[in-house]
Amino acid sequence: MRRSLAPSQVAKRKHGGDSSEDEDWNPEEDTKIRKGGNESRESYISPFRKPLTQLTNQPVCVDSNAHGHRLKNSDNQTYQALNAMSAQRRVLISGTPIQNDLLEYFSLVHFVNAGILGTAQEFKKRFELPILKGRDADASDKDRQAGEEKLKELISIVNGCLIRRTSDILSKYLPVKIEQVVCCRLTPLQSELYKLFLRQAKPLQTLQQQGKISVSSLSSITSLKKLCNHPALIYDKCVERDEGFDGALNLFPTGYSTKAVEPQLSGKMLVLDYILAMTRSTTSDKVVLVSNYTQTLDLFEKLCRTRRYLYVRLDGTMSIKKRAKIVERFNSPSSPEFIFMLSSKAGGCGLNLIGANRLVMFDPDWNPANDEQAMARVWRDGQKKTCYIYRLLSTGTIEEKILQRQAHKKALSSCVVDEEQDVERHFSLGELRELFHLSEETTSDTHDSNLKMVAVRPPPEDSDCTCDLSQWQHCSDKRGLRDPILQASWDAAISFVFHQRSHEDQRGVV
Repeated sequence: MRRSLAPSQVAKRKHGGDSSEDEDWNPEEDTKIRKGGNESRESYISPFRKPLTQLTNQPVCVDSNAHGHRLKNSDNQTYQALNAMSAQRRVLISGTPIQNDLLEYFSLVHFVNAGILGTAQEFKKRFELPILKGRDADASDKDRQAGEEKLKELISIVNGCLIRRTSDILSKYLPVKIEQVVCCRLTPLQSELYKLFLRQAKPLQTLQQQGKISVSSLSSITSLKKLCNHPALIYDKCVERDEGFDGALNLFPTGYSTKAVEPQLSGKMLVLDYILAMTRSTTSDKVVLVSNYTQTLDLFEKLCRTRRYLYVRLDGTMSIKKRAKIVERFNSPSSPEFIFMLSSKAGGCGLNLIGANRLVMFDPDWNPANDEQAMARVWRDGQKKTCYIYRLLSTGTIEEKILQRQAHKKALSSCVVDEEQDVERHFSLGELRELFHLSEETTSDTHDSNLKMVAVRPPPEDSDCTCDLSQWQHCSDKRGLRDPILQASWDAAISFVFHQRSHEDQRGVV
């Protein structure tokens, strides 16, 4: 999970305007500057220079910076410290007010307008439970009607303190974005390791016995996610014969070593290898590679060294000053770097990487907002080229289940925040057991189990990347694709593609 900013950090970022100056702030110098300037000027930043316990002057306004969703948890210290302050006005700015559940939405609304929705327990009983029950795929007509009524009631209350603007207003100022969800077949090695793990670790049996996600289940999820990325990421577990990987070492090729990356052992890595090769040889485009795991970034580095691609890497170990410098260098048209590697946890927010116009999201996160923030790095103000976003998923695996869970969370957000009524009900919230099922015969579990009946119709003319997946183009072969790079990469290991564009073509976009 992302670390919440302390109030002092929020203040410094807001005050300085340039994150590269954050580390150089000196309280004595700051005092001199304020004394030398206009002393009568009111400021809601300067009080944050002291610890909250030492404040004597009340701020005129409390502003959470541009990421109000950092206050989604009313139990964290930042929330409680800011909420304890007396201010005439409170303003939160957030593009993702609901990232996981409705209680996060309650926390944000309660911060700016305390009491409007009652207490957290009152909100849960009055709104959250009936709304979620009505959104369940197995809900009765009575439950759905009750849920819709509570949804309308919630919206009518919150609209008194909420202003909502979507990315639609920016589309005419940005080039076209083509977003593609790419399902990649597992290699024989991945498939055998996956099935072996399910037989030995028995995560499904543990889940059924305990009735909820346990520590062992979470460990199983992590192991399967890493296996979907590349077998090299679980090789150490195989060597140590950890639970689920006893005897797995015999499945690896003779003489296998983790010192060199072998793309052919992973479906997603093989597709990525093709995408990079075709992009490099046929275009002048640059690429951003994003992953949730630094271990996967290590594999990207090995691949780049093998293919002789120039690259830069940003993860949690890099200082703020250095980040700004490498971003500025990469965005320069004269920069020789072809690839920018990015840890989604360290650089998912705030970075402007318009030097690239292709972004590969290598693995999905449970929180759709994390993925959306990371995928927005290239489609930003100043971008001149058509943008291509590739979301890689391993076909029939836990990664498709994560995507489906993302779809449910986004549908909930669309209903509550954007007041959309016809969002698809994808699946029951109680189907956790499906996480540990491998669908070997499918070309896309997401298409087959949830969208097949809907997707036979062409998408509506006004549909875009923000729409439900059922309103995207569905391709079981490369003929329907609009991206020549993905067409050329199809035979590597691609089984199915969902794709959609942000808006219609514009003149002057290349």
